[in-house]
Amino acid sequence: MRVLVVEDEEDLVEALRFGLVRADYAVDVAYDIAQATEKLYATSYDLMVLDLNLPDGDGMDFCRTIRDGALAGETGADLRILMLTARDRLADRVRGLDEGADDYLVKPFAFPELLARVRALLRRDSRGGSAVWTVGELTLDTSRHEAFRGGRRLQLTPKEFAVLRYLMSRPGEVVSTEDLLEHVWDENADPFTNTVRVTIGTLRRKLAGDDGDQLIETLVRRGYRLREGAPEAVR
Repeated sequence: MRVLVVEDEEDLVEALRFGLVRADYAVDVAYDIAQATEKLYATSYDLMVLDLNLPDGDGMDFCRTIRDGALAGETGADLRILMLTARDRLADRVRGLDEGADDYLVKPFAFPELLARVRALLRRDSRGGSAVWTVGELTLDTSRHEAFRGGRRLQLTPKEFAVLRYLMSRPGEVVSTEDLLEHVWDENADPFTNTVRVTIGTLRRKLAGDDGDQLIETLVRRGYRLREGAPEAVR
């Protein structure tokens, strides 16, 4: 999943980037509203972490602009927004949610709580209400970053885990190379690289069963599809 951090405090930006990347998210950064607007036009992000006190405007107004559909495509409707701010008054929290934020976290905060809120917001797109998803024999724990096929633990790299998480959020759907580059890699990825094909290849081999059956199908000139039904939350 791809996250846009909109924050002008460089130390906090680096801390957020470091922690989110370690949690296997692709992260881009904007230091003001102008940069954020440019990136939102160019990329379909899954979630935005938005500071409210920005050099060129108020994050509340920016959030409302997004929700009013002023940005390209369906960005405003699909984007999850987590407001991150030092404004701790009840009136500010209420206004933030009314302006269209999906969640509101006050600084200072504990990073594990921020990660939990990010996971909870992104699960709204995963068709599952739990941190643990299943698709057929596959089980993915998005909190502990563990993946299993049956009782066998899968030894995945961070990027393989991120690709599997994205595919498991869309089982049975065809996911293009462009989709994967946009949602699993950050803005530094080379669009002409074969990194997606290579990552899918190694992931496919790790997912293969004892009889060699493949869970990821390749559809020529279309993309990839994870077999099995929709994910069900583990109760």
